Amino acid sequence: MPKIMPCLWIDDRIEEMVNFYVKTFKDAEIRSTTPNPAGGTLVMTFRLHDQEYMALNGGPGPMFKFNESVSFSVDCKDQAEIDYYWDALTADGGEESMCGWLKDKYGLSWQIVPYNAMSVMWDPANPEGSARAQQAMFKMRKLVIADLEAAARGS
Repeated sequence: MPKIMPCLWIDDRIEEMVNFYVKTFKDAEIRSTTPNPAGGTLVMTFRLHDQEYMALNGGPGPMFKFNESVSFSVDCKDQAEIDYYWDALTADGGEESMCGWLKDKYGLSWQIVPYNAMSVMWDPANPEGSARAQQAMFKMRKLVIADLEAAARGS
């Protein structure tokens, strides 16, 4: 078990949520399941790529809700990967936001970003291009790599 692990407090949909994440992220697995003495599942630990998570069943009804003050960022290698995660995480009640942010159907916030976002939008060698790329990003919901790169080039 890692020294520090994010714990996601979820209502009684713990198994549904964890299975959704493990299905969505290809390099993922459920690590452990702890039953609740009162019935159902109390705690699940799972891994998405190289990050370990814990999910805690808070029981029926949302006692606590996720909000944008905590989000998980997914670094994507290409537009196809951005499209895949965007579509999967906004499906069935997820919500698009701006600048590559979204909420999944459980209310958890995600940032779906291209691998080169920092180098395109904060390039000290090309401050004007970076400013154009940032302005282009502010108008997007899902980020489009080609459009960010074109804005940085001024085309």
